Amino acid sequence: MLLRKLTEACGAPGQEGEVRALIRSEIEGYVDEIRTDALGNLIAVKNPSAPGPKVMLAAHMDEVALMILGIEKNGLLRFRPIGGIDPRVLVAKTVLVGEKKVPGVIGSKPIHLQRPEERQRPLSIDELAIDIGAKSQEEAEKVVNLGDCAYFATKFEEFGQDKIKAKALDDRVGCALLIELLKQNYDIPVYGVFTVQEEVGLRGAGVAAYQIQPDVAIVLEGTTASDVPGSDPHKHATSVGKGPAITIMDRTVITHPPLVRRLIELAEEHNIPYQIRRTNTGGTDAGQIQLTAGGTKAAVIAVPCRYIHSAASVMSKKDYEAAFRLTSVYLQDLQEREGN
Repeated sequence: MLLRKLTEACGAPGQEGEVRALIRSEIEGYVDEIRTDALGNLIAVKNPSAPGPKVMLAAHMDEVALMILGIEKNGLLRFRPIGGIDPRVLVAKTVLVGEKKVPGVIGSKPIHLQRPEERQRPLSIDELAIDIGAKSQEEAEKVVNLGDCAYFATKFEEFGQDKIKAKALDDRVGCALLIELLKQNYDIPVYGVFTVQEEVGLRGAGVAAYQIQPDVAIVLEGTTASDVPGSDPHKHATSVGKGPAITIMDRTVITHPPLVRRLIELAEEHNIPYQIRRTNTGGTDAGQIQLTAGGTKAAVIAVPCRYIHSAASVMSKKDYEAAFRLTSVYLQDLQEREGN
């Protein structure tokens, strides 16, 4: 399964090579051009010389991860997060370290040895370390280098009613959608961009958009689902199982109102379930794409994912299928309305 391969691959910001190679192997033969730019974005083009509006479809390849910044004399690894990771989700998680994917576990002082005041607060990053079973610093240095990244060692799994559990659904779910969309035929220029370094400041998207200068852009994402314990229903950003989320605004972008209205009209015309993302927190590549060069009409279609930026997120296959249908319908509509 495509999503299994994508989520079990590893690609921290700036180290997306494994994911990029996998995606390239999936789309070669379906696109007219494919290239990697200086920053690492993978840009795939269909019909570059065709008439009609130039469309950019974007999904980011990178995932939140941990970077090794120190090796203790006892062989334990010190680290810092790359991207937004809550330290509270890290304790006792299994990880894979570096290109050799050395297995490890994130450890801390056991509760039996904690002082009463320590039990009343979350552990900080400085109180955590990765144990790879090494006896010493010298032994650890044989398999791990400073600057290596550690990834959650989570296997893809289908469970319950149409649900999927995996790491890195933000944004391998968008990458999977974009791969499938690139396998379809279009009569307008379509640029599929698998971007880098989204989790550390939307860095790749702006670089790619500057090269392409699209007329319209759709960002495909995995977004926060808030239908979890402790979250009031009226505060849910999105809910799993209610269709893809269409963004009106987040902290990086106010999406193009006519484009958003058209997506909503098409969803209703074709009986595609959808929801409006109901918070303005977080950000996506749309924030950079929209502001590049002369500006771009941008929108976001996102698959809701519970427990995002953790070892295991949860999504609905039905939401994924609806996101694919909505994007496909929009591209067909754009061809009919504005293609020549």
